Amino acid sequence: MKSTRLAGNRTRNVDLVLLFLLMTIALVGYVDLHSSANVAVTGHDKAHLIRLVVGLVAATAIGFRDYRFLERWAYIIYGGVMLLLLAVLLVGDIRNGSQRWIDLGFFDLQPSELSKLAVIIALARYFHDLGERDRLGFADLWPPALMVAFPFVLILEEPDLGTGLVVLFIALTMMAVQRISWLVIGASGLAAAAAAPIMWFFVMHDYQKARVLAFMSPERHLQGDAWQVSQSMIAIGSGGLTGKGFLKGSQVQGGFVTYHETDFIFAHHAEQWGFLGSLLLLGLYLALAWWSLNIARTARDRFAMLCSVGVGAFVFWHVIINIGMVTGTLPVVGLWLPLVSYGGTATVTVMAAMGLLTSISLRRHVF
Repeated sequence: MKSTRLAGNRTRNVDLVLLFLLMTIALVGYVDLHSSANVAVTGHDKAHLIRLVVGLVAATAIGFRDYRFLERWAYIIYGGVMLLLLAVLLVGDIRNGSQRWIDLGFFDLQPSELSKLAVIIALARYFHDLGERDRLGFADLWPPALMVAFPFVLILEEPDLGTGLVVLFIALTMMAVQRISWLVIGASGLAAAAAAPIMWFFVMHDYQKARVLAFMSPERHLQGDAWQVSQSMIAIGSGGLTGKGFLKGSQVQGGFVTYHETDFIFAHHAEQWGFLGSLLLLGLYLALAWWSLNIARTARDRFAMLCSVGVGAFVFWHVIINIGMVTGTLPVVGLWLPLVSYGGTATVTVMAAMGLLTSISLRRHVF
C-alpha cells in the first residue's frame, strides 16, 4: 500500500510548468522542421518526431526514478562516455570533414552530445562529495578541471568547437555557484588569456579561423565564409514584426539559407513568425533556464541542486551561442537549437536532461 501511495503522489506532483515548457518548445520545433522539410523532401520532420518520442520515453524513465541512482553511477557513466569519445576518434564516421558519429546501423550515435550530461552528473557528484567549504583552492579544483579538460580536448579533435565550448561553459557555470578562492579565479583568468593565442595558432583548424575572420570583417567575406550568416540575417530581417507566415519564407524556401534544419533553424523560424514569434521562442527558453534554477533553489540536496544548475546552463548556453552565430553577433561554431533543430543524439540527450530535472523536481515533494 505504501508504494502505491507514493506512486500516486509522484503522478500528482509532476512538474507541470516544466512539462508545459518542454512540450511547447518541442511543438515549435516540429512545426519549424515540417515547414523546413518543404524545401527538399528529406523527412526530417518525421524523423525528429520519432526522436522526440524516444527522448520522451527516456525522460519518463529517468523522471520517475530517484535521481540519486545517477549519483551512485555518476563516475561510471562519465567513464563510459569518455570511452565512446575515444572510440569516435578511432572508428567514427567522417562527414563534412568532422569525425563525430558512431554508426550503429539503426542510429548514428554522437557521444559528444552525451558528454554534456555526463559532465553535469560527474561534477555534481564531485562537489556534492566535497561538501560545503569556505573557499575552494587549487587542491580542490584540479580533479573537476581534469574531468572537463579530457572531453574538451577529445571533442576539439573531432573537431567540434561549439560542443566543446558548451561543455566548458556548463562546467564554469556549475563552478560559479561554488565558493572559489579569489586567487584561483584570478589565476584561471590569466591562464585563459594565455591560452587564447595557443588555441588560435595550434588548436583551431583553418576553417574555424576563417569563420572568426569572417565574423570580424563580414563585408570582406560576403561571397565566402560570411555568406551563410549574411543570408541568415536577411531571412531574420525579412520576417518583420509578425513574419511571412507558414511555408512562406522566401529566403529559406528559396534555398538561400543553408543548414536551415539544423544550426540555422532560428533564421527559418524568424522569417516565418517574425519578431514576435522569435520573442516567444526565446521567452520559452529563458523560462526553461529560469525554472531549472528555481528547481535548483528548492532541491533536496547538493547533488540535485548542482545537476539542476548544470541542465539550466546546458539550455542557456546552447541558445545564447546558437542565436549569436545565426544573428552575426558571434562567430559560427556549428551549434544546434535545443528541441528545435534536427538531431538524433542531441534531441534524446536534451530530453534525458529534462527527465533528470523532472526527477529532482518531483522529489522536492515526495519523500
